Amino acid sequence: MENVNKVGIMSDSHDNMPAIRAAVELFNERQVDLVIHAGDLVAPFTAREIKKLKCPYRIVLGNNDGEVLGLYKVFDGNVFHPPFKMTIGDRKILVLHDAMLFDSLQYLKSYDLIIYGHDHNAAIEKLPDGRFIVNPGECGGWLTGKSTIAIWDIAQNEVELIQLHI
Repeated sequence: MENVNKVGIMSDSHDNMPAIRAAVELFNERQVDLVIHAGDLVAPFTAREIKKLKCPYRIVLGNNDGEVLGLYKVFDGNVFHPPFKMTIGDRKILVLHDAMLFDSLQYLKSYDLIIYGHDHNAAIEKLPDGRFIVNPGECGGWLTGKSTIAIWDIAQNEVELIQLHI
C-alpha cells in the first residue's frame, strides 16, 4: 500500500455505534489514509458506520467477533485473521488482537508498527529505534469508561492517543 501518511488505529469497539461513529468522524476529519481495527468490532451491522470512512480499512478478527462469515461479507473481504501483516511503503506492520501472541511470534524486530488490543488498556510504546507498539485502548468504552483511538503520523513517526467525546 502506497501514499499513506496517516493511519487511524482502533480496537475493541464491541458494537458501540455512537463510539464507532465518533471514531469514523474523527478519522475523516483528520484525513487519515487508512484505518486498522485490531479486533472485537463484533457484529456485521457495525458496517453502517465503518463504511462511512473516506479511506480504505482493514479489520483483524478478535475473540468476540462471532459472526465471521457475516463480517467477511459485509466488509468486502477486508477482514483478516491475526496475525495480519501488511506493508505501507517501506514500513512493515503487524496487527494482532491479543498481545499474548507476542510470545509465540518470532521476528518482532522486523516490524515498524505492532498493533494490538484485547485488554482495553491504551498503551503507546516508542522503542529506542523509533518503532512503535500500540494498543489504542477500547473504542467502545465499555470497561474503562474511556473511548480511545490512535493516529500514526508516518512522516513525523509519532502516534497520538485520542479520547473520543461521545
